[in-house]
Amino acid sequence: MDGSTNSLDDVSADSSAEFPDRVSMMEGRLQAQEDEITLLKSSLADALRRLRVHDQLIPLLKQQLIAVNPAAARVLNQVCSEGCSRGRKQSSSSAPDELRHPNTSQVTNSHGENGHIGDSVSPVPRPRPPTLDSSTQTDPPALGQYPGQDRVPLALTRATQSLFLEDALPGGGSVLEGARAKLHRIQGMEEEDEEGEDETGREREKDLSWASSLVEEPIHPTTIRSLQREVLQEANGPEEQGSAPQTPSPSSPAPPKDQAPIPRAGPLSTILAGEKKPLVRRNSEKLAKETQEKTKKRLDKKAASSANLLTRSPSLESRAKDLVSTAGSPGSRRATYSQGQSIKMFIRGRPITMYIPSNIQNYEDLKMEPPAEKLELDWVYGYRGRDCRANLYLLPSGEAVYFIACVVVLYHVNTRTQRHYRKHTDCVRCLTIHPDKVRVASGQTAGVDKDGKPLQPFVHIWDSSTLVTLQQIGLGTFERGVGSVAFSTADSGAYLCVIDDSNEHMLSVWDCAKGTKHAEVKSTNEAVFAVEFNPSDSGNIITCGKSHVHFWTLSAGSLTKKQGIFGKYKKPKFIQCFVFSLTGDVLTGDSDGNILTWGKSPGDVKTLGKGAKETFQIMRQTQAHEGSVFTLCMLQGGAVLSGGGKDRKIIRWSADLAPERECEIPEMFGAVRTLADIDGEELLVGTTRNAILRGTFSDGFVAIVQGHMDEMWGLATHPSQNTFFTCGHDKQVCLWNTEEHKLDWCTTLEEYGLCADFCPNGAVVSVGLSTGRWLVLDMQTREVVSDFTDGNEQLSVMRYSPDGSFLAVGSHDNFIYIYTVTESGRRYTRFGKCNGHSSFITHLDWSKDGKYIMSNSGDYEILYWEVAGGCKLLRNRFESKDREWASYTCVLGFHVMGVWLEGSDGTDINALCRSHSERVVAVADDFCKVHLFQYPCPKLKAPSHRYEGHSSHVTNVRFTHCDRHLLSIGGKDTCILQWRVTRAGTGDSSERLASAPASAPALAPASSSSHESSS
Repeated sequence: MDGSTNSLDDVSADSSAEFPDRVSMMEGRLQAQEDEITLLKSSLADALRRLRVHDQLIPLLKQQLIAVNPAAARVLNQVCSEGCSRGRKQSSSSAPDELRHPNTSQVTNSHGENGHIGDSVSPVPRPRPPTLDSSTQTDPPALGQYPGQDRVPLALTRATQSLFLEDALPGGGSVLEGARAKLHRIQGMEEEDEEGEDETGREREKDLSWASSLVEEPIHPTTIRSLQREVLQEANGPEEQGSAPQTPSPSSPAPPKDQAPIPRAGPLSTILAGEKKPLVRRNSEKLAKETQEKTKKRLDKKAASSANLLTRSPSLESRAKDLVSTAGSPGSRRATYSQGQSIKMFIRGRPITMYIPSNIQNYEDLKMEPPAEKLELDWVYGYRGRDCRANLYLLPSGEAVYFIACVVVLYHVNTRTQRHYRKHTDCVRCLTIHPDKVRVASGQTAGVDKDGKPLQPFVHIWDSSTLVTLQQIGLGTFERGVGSVAFSTADSGAYLCVIDDSNEHMLSVWDCAKGTKHAEVKSTNEAVFAVEFNPSDSGNIITCGKSHVHFWTLSAGSLTKKQGIFGKYKKPKFIQCFVFSLTGDVLTGDSDGNILTWGKSPGDVKTLGKGAKETFQIMRQTQAHEGSVFTLCMLQGGAVLSGGGKDRKIIRWSADLAPERECEIPEMFGAVRTLADIDGEELLVGTTRNAILRGTFSDGFVAIVQGHMDEMWGLATHPSQNTFFTCGHDKQVCLWNTEEHKLDWCTTLEEYGLCADFCPNGAVVSVGLSTGRWLVLDMQTREVVSDFTDGNEQLSVMRYSPDGSFLAVGSHDNFIYIYTVTESGRRYTRFGKCNGHSSFITHLDWSKDGKYIMSNSGDYEILYWEVAGGCKLLRNRFESKDREWASYTCVLGFHVMGVWLEGSDGTDINALCRSHSERVVAVADDFCKVHLFQYPCPKLKAPSHRYEGHSSHVTNVRFTHCDRHLLSIGGKDTCILQWRVTRAGTGDSSERLASAPASAPALAPASSSSHESSS
């Protein structure tokens, strides 16, 4: 989108895409197979661990029966000794087959769904054992939940035909259910990947079966003994009151259906909420039908879990395509809502669970509205001089006209104010001024929209005083982009000449008044750098570029070309620029540092014979600069200015090209890219390091516009001052002032920076580099006060805790390094390391109390960490749903779930930032847009205000300390946009979400302005 065709000294095409060789392909395939084997081994190990848990549960139940009913215990002992040994033998011998063929195994269990002992075993489907693997976590079945698990061998049925386990236990089975609940029903203990569960989870909760949350730790003997004591105490309770339990017999009736479980005190008592199912006789048709339906549902769910396991391995993605499609196709974003607890969002088919905060009573009733706050473009930092020419002009109004990204800037050099023309939809590439010095023509590249569809390039002719578009030229005609434009001069700007960026570099002439094409011709296959009309004859057009100067004649709607003849002079590699002298000659500057004077020569009759036509040849060669001549500027009276590349000199030449004065611009600003005359003495200079200088030969030059030279990612705003800090691939770190709109200071590092954050006291700033190294800079002295290295991969996020006592460093090695901070941010000591992410760290935030961290990773994980407790991973994410965060920059989370657009693939949002007032959240996306949403924004398809200006992916956004401004930085466009935050009006505070601060008034709907849109 932001590519360029022009070069400084050389024009080199991008190298062709490299394809992996056979060895790398085989290595990748082998690695994928190893990952597959590892995941399958993990699944099998989890299944065996589950079996051990079941084995530990059986002695517990036996001891309970011994305590209350010895007769039932004897029967249970026989059943368990026969059934469990058979089940272990079969599972150990055919575990792999069960994983592949879950419908072929048989199992014996002594406990029925309603707690009774049943008949002989019949062959029934046995689902795969539950696992704890992060990609295939499934729920373990409740005791007696499947057919065949509630019966015993036929030989025992005659003696125990009416023996119900509930009858053998006090309280109608509540003891058994209570034991199960104490062991396995702990709300919120979902593992990281319980996202694969569907609506059947809620049905299991109603049945008081195993919950979706599991306890990973084995049951210790102390746990069993404590549960025994509680069970015995509960069993003896009715006896103390004079009501002993009844001994079951074949004629004894079943307990009443409405008998409630005995309430228990303690923290687990609330977990047993729900109605107890009425008891159903073992031989009833209803029981058989229900168990078959449940078995079918559980098998379907476990098949989906297997699909999630397989999709973790890229080599198995095609085999799991049908199964994964049930969870969302790649590149999709959708959500499912679990009543009162959580909501799942799917990105690229992966479910991400968001727990709903307690203060939101009804999620479905939440209404999302555009925020009342809006953004207005306040200032543009930067200038595009690194790869563009002839893009700096001075208007009679005292405004310098130049461009960067999608914005044409009109900067008043005396009052230091800016206006902006913002009608372009992609990066502006060229610029020219009409002879009336009011109208401006600007051309842009093609670009693509968010769906990858190409956008057509065009040229806009607009009024510089009113910023109103007068004409749109060439929509649907130009290919790839517009490289050069020029107005005719002799006829007061009646025509506009345009050269596009197609392979043939089509040259077209347009009628400015009608907006119609007058003539068109193929120019050349070589790069074209400049085009101009002859100021005295609109029928003559000149173009220059790689190894050529072409003289065109426009006549009767057609264009004819003559090539400039170099003759005895060495042909330079590039003709960079040209101007017309007062005598009508053409002066060109080339890559060899020469100024060549071109003129007409009569036809060579001796060589070519009669009818030889006149030619354009070199009349004179003047050595001007060491290295390239990048620009030429004609002054009043015939004097000429030239700007050099390698020598960085500006030289003033007389009309006969005799040098008069010269000066050299500072090295930090780069080479001279373009020149603009202010009053014959004072000049504006655009440089290759994206700066604009103002000055004279005698007084020197100072920068009035500065910017980065390469892609930017690091952005931080000062906690108490109106300044912000940036770093990027150009190895520069810069401090900017939002009030004075200038660069306060800049320094160059050995490596390029990717992230930064201010210490809360504002005295130092930490910068994360591309090699795992990070520095701490003193804001006053600009010196490095601390230097550390964590790992050998790039750092992606630096974040201080709210009180400044800790610093968290997120790395691409999947770790978060925690440091204690002392001596006002000048001394750091390693405190610990957060280990648990399976991909690189992308974002993190601290809680308001400074004890916890929320982090995101490249594979869309949301993890929570307790820093004070030793950088411990919090397995129970449910407990963090009500935690308050000092900042909100994580792109994944319940409060910002609505910022994701339909069809997002997980990388479409690069950054977001919540305002300090917690009213709005700003989003930087991959489609050159800045969005403004209300905060919180927990529902998908939330409306927003959308703003354009960047021409490349927006890499970061931050609010200033007082929320007066929002800063956004671009990637390849090297542009910093400063937005003023305005408020359209106030609304009803009752419409605000419960999780918003009480001090924040309502966000009312707002209409979009001419430069924004609501989506």
